[in-house]
Amino acid sequence: MERLTNFFTSIMKKYLPDPFVFAIGLTILTFILALLIEDISFFNLTTEWGGGFWNLLAFTTQMAVILAMGYVLATAPITDRFLNKIASMVHTPKAAIIVATLVGGIGSYLNWGFGLVIGGIIAKKLAVKVKGVHYPLIIAAAYSGFTFYGLGLSASIPILISTPGHFLEEKMGLIALSETIFSLPMILTTIFLLITLPLFNAMLHPKDAKNVIEIDPSLYADSEQVKAKILGDNTFANKLNNSRLLSYTIGILGVIYVIIYFANGKSLDLNILNFIILFLGIILLGTPAKYTEHLSDGIKTVSGIILQFPFYAGIMAIMAASGLVDTIAKVFVDISTQHSLPFWGLISSFFINFFAPSAGGHWAVQGPFMIDAAKELGASLGETSMSVMLGNAWNDLVQPFWILPALALSRLKLKDIMGFLVMIMFYVGIVYIVATLAWSYLF
Repeated sequence: MERLTNFFTSIMKKYLPDPFVFAIGLTILTFILALLIEDISFFNLTTEWGGGFWNLLAFTTQMAVILAMGYVLATAPITDRFLNKIASMVHTPKAAIIVATLVGGIGSYLNWGFGLVIGGIIAKKLAVKVKGVHYPLIIAAAYSGFTFYGLGLSASIPILISTPGHFLEEKMGLIALSETIFSLPMILTTIFLLITLPLFNAMLHPKDAKNVIEIDPSLYADSEQVKAKILGDNTFANKLNNSRLLSYTIGILGVIYVIIYFANGKSLDLNILNFIILFLGIILLGTPAKYTEHLSDGIKTVSGIILQFPFYAGIMAIMAASGLVDTIAKVFVDISTQHSLPFWGLISSFFINFFAPSAGGHWAVQGPFMIDAAKELGASLGETSMSVMLGNAWNDLVQPFWILPALALSRLKLKDIMGFLVMIMFYVGIVYIVATLAWSYLF
């Protein structure tokens, strides 16, 4: 296994560009495919691309906010003490890999933005504390936990289709979470992956100490801890900046709003999720000054997303306007049966996710075609929808876009960790394929 991992790592270091270059190359590739396969002119395609560039601007902001504020939660004193306690109990490199995977996975299951950040933070803490940990691997292991978001409480597609008023409600109605993430096959898949993925990641650790690259402590020192607040003179302005009363007052007001929101029967969405994270962070940090300090440090983790998301919005506009996504999906659907449709939905979703890495946007372009096929073939709507979600979460392991926060936290390059992620992608893919087929044929 180590030889195979070294092979992929070597390939990635030689040929894999940075994520932004990947986004540009993917844009050009999508242009070429649309022009060659679909009946659309270059000028029309260029118009659709440019026009779609800002289609996801609101969603981009939501993603940036949830990551930056997730960073604040993950670096709050109470969270930091908890992570330090966990790190203090780990003493071997393989145990460190296992723990980093578990923290990233459980965090992502609860909320994908929180998991992306907390996984990277615990990985850095363990890399500093435990002698002999291969730093690129522990960062990759922590990031691999991100795949659990597709099975968890913030899985975009299952949450969307269970919410009244979603855009496909007339076609498919409402699909309860008990038919997707809380179905027995998906619960069993989550438990199995939570047990085996950390062990698989630990097996990837280099056996020869000469191949181990440890963390550079100087990189850790200036980014792991937020700089201490200088209280300054005892002025009225500084008293307000460091006032716990202000933070707790506005924090409690935010909590009251959340209670009223859910009491009125409203459902969980990205806006209320960001609202909760914002005010929970204000309460946990204690003062306005401390919150802004942590937030300014967290903003560094989202710069790549702000730059690249418009490019992926443009790619998605090309896919939708040209009909390319329908062509890709149709290839798989045409060979499907009632029981095999979810499997081919998983596979097609994996490939489409390279072009549309946002689960919400991904579902907008692939969902209508998959639901029509499911209804025509008599396949389960919940299972078909979940297969698209799993394909998305599977591909995210090697989709450079979502790796950006991990790279920002670790200060590594994409090529440093991608070899490990390719190996993990193969393993998770086997699990998801077996789970999807078992769900179709046995349950």
